[in-house]
Amino acid sequence: MKEDQLINHTIDFVKGELKNAEGGHDWFHIERVYNTSKLLLEHEKGDSLIVQLAALLHDIADPKFHDGDENIGPKMARNFLESESVAEKTIEHVVNIIKHMSFKNSLERDGTRFSSKELHIVQDADRLDAIGAIGIARAFNYGGFKNRELYNPAVPPQPNMTKEEYKKSTAPTINHFYEKLLLLKDKMNTETGKKLAEERHLFMLKYLEQFYKEWHGKE
Repeated sequence: MKEDQLINHTIDFVKGELKNAEGGHDWFHIERVYNTSKLLLEHEKGDSLIVQLAALLHDIADPKFHDGDENIGPKMARNFLESESVAEKTIEHVVNIIKHMSFKNSLERDGTRFSSKELHIVQDADRLDAIGAIGIARAFNYGGFKNRELYNPAVPPQPNMTKEEYKKSTAPTINHFYEKLLLLKDKMNTETGKKLAEERHLFMLKYLEQFYKEWHGKE
């Protein structure tokens, strides 16, 4: 099968699976990560097919919408790629990217780590979508989806949580800035990703400054 045909089949599959997804983790999130991954590929070396497939399939079954099950997404991705007769070496690489790219997995204290140039590219693209203006919108959209408080001064952020603590957190959305979003700039892998993250990081800091000013009724 030609590469462009495989990509088109993958896009159709992902759109179908995510048609009723929460707004911060829907097809448009995938599309943004996919487009940003291709942008990063213009400046960073990596296997184009693996990057595109991983970007399209990375959130096919986000664990937080599946009772925390981290195996559903990789399994769905593998089953789909096998049905498209993709080479096993490519499937294995794509599945490993899906398994290892999430922020919460970076909180694990031990365990073997998978790494590749392609993982770094897709991971950076996904993290870029979690910060800046869109990242803020996604955070509050998910907070509303989970019926969480916007902010509660009595609930301080916990920026050094373990993976399990992070997964179980029900903290107000503003806490998420300190527990994840503001940490992402320094977790970028690629030089291009680092440059793109700078502006988005500053935007979030400016947003928080304005948020607290309005919260406390100050000019």
